[in-house]
Amino acid sequence: MKYTKMKDWIRKLYLPVGIPLGLIIGIFLGYYFPDFALSLKWLGIFFMKSLKMIIIPLVMLSIMNGIGRIGNLQKLGKKGLFTFIYYTITTAIAVIIGITFTLLLGFGDTKPPLKEQKPKEVQLQITDIFLNMIPSNIFESMANNEVLPVIVFSLLFGWAIALQGKRSEQVFRIFFILEEAIIKIVHLILWFAPIGILGLIASRIAEDGEQFIQELFLLQYYARNVIIGLMIHGLLVLPLIYFIIVRKNPFIYIKQLGIALGTAFSTASSSATLPVTMDCVENKAKIRSETAGFVLPLGATVNMDGTALYESVAAIFIAYVANIPLDFYSMILIFLTSTLAAIGAAGIPEAGLVTMTIVLKAVGLPLEGIALILSIDWFLDRCRTTINVLGDAIGAAIIDKIT
Repeated sequence: MKYTKMKDWIRKLYLPVGIPLGLIIGIFLGYYFPDFALSLKWLGIFFMKSLKMIIIPLVMLSIMNGIGRIGNLQKLGKKGLFTFIYYTITTAIAVIIGITFTLLLGFGDTKPPLKEQKPKEVQLQITDIFLNMIPSNIFESMANNEVLPVIVFSLLFGWAIALQGKRSEQVFRIFFILEEAIIKIVHLILWFAPIGILGLIASRIAEDGEQFIQELFLLQYYARNVIIGLMIHGLLVLPLIYFIIVRKNPFIYIKQLGIALGTAFSTASSSATLPVTMDCVENKAKIRSETAGFVLPLGATVNMDGTALYESVAAIFIAYVANIPLDFYSMILIFLTSTLAAIGAAGIPEAGLVTMTIVLKAVGLPLEGIALILSIDWFLDRCRTTINVLGDAIGAAIIDKIT
């Protein structure tokens, strides 16, 4: 019994303690033992290649299974349609808040520490963005890690399978099993994260020295922008939507969700919090069980307001640190991929980091930038998960009111 409790304790603290520890050790080795630090670079490359390896299967399976959980929208009728509309609108609003306030607040007066990167020679037109969403060869897009066309194909393919009715149940059952297998691989990769971060940080310090310390200094502004955006979305936008539609005091409802929100912050997992969320929504807020039983499990999988907001802020921050200019069309790509990638962010701890690679890949930003934000992501992950769960619960009350 004591051994089991110790294992659970180690599992809970491994990433929150291991990632900052890997960062600290990496900085120490990079400064005082640069030759040895450079020899550890392969650990960081191994970690980044592992993340790239699972992007496509995770995106495809998560999106198709999200549609599988929704089922045939025609059969689900009014409840399914309004749930889909609510999730889409609130996620898009969250991304807009993230982008807007990041552009307004910036990242302090500090200049980007790296040399300015050359902008892309060919500037995309708005029509090119939509044309690039349609793959001429889906297998070629998968091989090249072209995420946006894969997302569009997954949405269409999942919807087409769902239209088959009962015949689709066996297919989605297989997809669910495959998704669980991919999530286990994600967990395995995250166990390697502290070591991978150590290798990335140590080699970067050995190569760049003071420049990387300046990047770490900028993290305070990145964290500030994420937290402000989450607070605006969670304490202003979502309560306002609740008040307009339900016509009740939203903060009384939020108070009834206190245990669920506390659990979300402590576990950093929408899925792990789901039983507590359902208990609060049904027994304390008195939402009908048939509504909560439909909206909340679906939301734990496909409704990730906080994650979408975080990914948009992180993408702009990584571009700023790398001194890569983002034009209007790049911002549209960040908006689209952050919104769609949130659908594929399974309700597990640190899943947003995995889908972060989707956004960066689509905009052409360096995936190595993830190592920088990982040092404080254990805390921001809890903040954005709390907003994810709040969005699900407020959605349940709204759908219960209008259906």
